[in-house]
Amino acid sequence: MRRYLPEDHLSADSKDAVKLAMGLVATMTALLLGLLISSAKGTYDTVRSEVMQMVSKVEFLDRVLALYGPEAATARGELRDGVADAVRRMWPEERSGPAQLAPNEQMGDAFYVAVHHLSPHDDSQRALKTEAATLMVDLGQLRSLLQVQAIPSISRPLLIALVSWLVVIFLGFSVVAPPNATTTLALVASAFSVACAVFLILELDHPLGGLIRIPSEPMINVLNHLAK
Repeated sequence: MRRYLPEDHLSADSKDAVKLAMGLVATMTALLLGLLISSAKGTYDTVRSEVMQMVSKVEFLDRVLALYGPEAATARGELRDGVADAVRRMWPEERSGPAQLAPNEQMGDAFYVAVHHLSPHDDSQRALKTEAATLMVDLGQLRSLLQVQAIPSISRPLLIALVSWLVVIFLGFSVVAPPNATTTLALVASAFSVACAVFLILELDHPLGGLIRIPSEPMINVLNHLAK
């Protein structure tokens, strides 16, 4: 862009003014970029924590039903089928495909009925049934939380403002930087780095999709344990 400007626009005073303006915009951009990355990382960590809680509660629920006795075999089978369906829906084989976080109400109802129909014969079984019912409610709440948090948390106006400020910064660079291969390479490298940061924000804001989605291995390991 520098080569298209008149010489009087490229004086030392003009360059100093451009640098001051770029410094102000760069500071605001850095603050906004850090805020967006922090927000997206917070969303990712929250969803990951909820998934890990689901894994631990499923494993413990199966253990509770196993301790209940052979009468809980039907409930354990419904739990296993429900977990398998959840894995297929939350982690589709195509990584680019969206996760389906809406619960399968039919399977959920079948598991609820199986637990509800358990008839305890002693205090131990009554306590185990109560614990199973509590864990079942906890799992339902966690699944509902995941569904609610599927909505992107990053505000589009903030992203638009960030990209606009970045464009202003690089236009300013093109004014004050001499037109040679070294500065061009430096600008391209800087633009690539910033683009990677924006891409990272968008990826972290979708924890169950994209290239850095939350891994399914913990849930699959539990499913394999349930199948034994």
